[in-house]
Amino acid sequence: MVDPIRVTGKLLTRNWTFNLLGQALPLLIALPTIPYVIHGMGPERFGILSIAWVLLGYVGFLDLGLSRATTKFVAEYLGRGEAEKLPSLVWTSVWTQVLFGILGTLLTSMVIPILVDRVLRVSPLLRVETKMTFFILAASLPIVLASNAFRGVLEAGQHFDAVNYVKAPSNASIFLLPAIALPFGFGLPGIVFMLVLARLATVVAYLLYCFKFFPSLRHDFSIDSNMLRPLLVFGGWVTVSNSLGPLMTNMDRFFIGSMVSMAAVGYYTAPYEAVTRAWMFPVSLAATIFPAFSSLDAEGSRNRLGELYARSLKSLLLILGPILLLVVAFASDILRLWLGPEFAAQSAVVLQVIAIGVLLSSLALIAFSLLQGLGRPDLAAMFHVFELPLYVGLLWFLVKHWGIVGAAFAWTIRVALDTTLLLGAVVWLKLFPRREFADNNLRRAIVLVIAFGLLLLLPWLAGVSNLNRVLFAGFLLTAFMITAWSLVLDSRDRSLLISAAERFRGVSPRVQ
Repeated sequence: MVDPIRVTGKLLTRNWTFNLLGQALPLLIALPTIPYVIHGMGPERFGILSIAWVLLGYVGFLDLGLSRATTKFVAEYLGRGEAEKLPSLVWTSVWTQVLFGILGTLLTSMVIPILVDRVLRVSPLLRVETKMTFFILAASLPIVLASNAFRGVLEAGQHFDAVNYVKAPSNASIFLLPAIALPFGFGLPGIVFMLVLARLATVVAYLLYCFKFFPSLRHDFSIDSNMLRPLLVFGGWVTVSNSLGPLMTNMDRFFIGSMVSMAAVGYYTAPYEAVTRAWMFPVSLAATIFPAFSSLDAEGSRNRLGELYARSLKSLLLILGPILLLVVAFASDILRLWLGPEFAAQSAVVLQVIAIGVLLSSLALIAFSLLQGLGRPDLAAMFHVFELPLYVGLLWFLVKHWGIVGAAFAWTIRVALDTTLLLGAVVWLKLFPRREFADNNLRRAIVLVIAFGLLLLLPWLAGVSNLNRVLFAGFLLTAFMITAWSLVLDSRDRSLLISAAERFRGVSPRVQ
């Protein structure tokens, strides 16, 4: 028996915490293992392995948005208590994605010889090894896509504890398995085969969890052709965003490399990669609230939708606002300590400008998740189509005149436009009463973050020493936290923060 899911504040706070920890574990594993793997494999083999990592991470785009669509529709059925529809929906999605995976395997296998022999600059001694590696990766496509489908079902049921029990070690294995395999003399094909086996184990684990929480999936494996059209329509719009979003996120480096120099790419990429790690917070939160938005919409709980949206924006502002504004204030000092004076001189402004863009894009991600959760992925997709030519023109002009600083400004301007469009669409559609913003102190959070940023400028304008700037920033941060606790957070926020700091006891979704 599957009861209607009940979305609660404690449940969402717990799930966000699980998602954060699930992203942090692979990062902690990567830091010590990557240098070891580079040394053991050599630069060229590691370069090929890094391409394999990228392919394993981004192959999910081949599902044509069906994983996201599955999460949305499963969450809607759970919100309405229509659990009897789950088997036909889930298995229609799974078998369709397996079919896409098989087709992807066939197409990729035909492209691999051309890719290795004519496109990639692989030394002749490694070409056979590289082809075997990529063929193994191609064969794994059905496994990866099925894994995404089953994970989407668990996320729809708010079982993020189960998701991260599987996802965190699975993602960590990407870095850990090569380090384990090297002493035993494994080559590239052997290492990638181990990674594929780990993905197969991931699929099995997700499937067993799905059977545990949704027993009806064990007995009905049917496909409903009527389910296919809404899945593909929703997934098609998601695919547009999934394709254009990463393209616009990464094309700046190609412009810099072609118009300035490859050395300039390094000066740009280092601060970019460092500060965008802050996306861990909004990405994990968005994964948590996306199915919650769908469930609440299916219940018709527009007031709770507005509350969840406003509280999510407020949480990100209070967490990321001071962190990223401190990065802006101390960008030159951070780079000098981390990468040396040359990077500080070349990249400080880049770090400052991109840090502002990261804060704006974090807010946009919440509106993006809301629109998709309420069945309007078309809006975000159309916004991305509109932004692409503007961004290309802006990148060309600003990189030509300002180099990497121009690229940073172009990126942040595009992000600001995207944020404005997404937040504006939420207001335009009148998805919930506007009083939710005032009732949840979102306006106070905005004012507090802006005031914090302006006050951080005072020591810089006064030309005080670095030590005094650090002391003033510490005092200001303390005042920010006290003010946020007393004037911005309400009693419910405080209760949720306290419960998140405790062990995860007695908090579970009402889905059995």
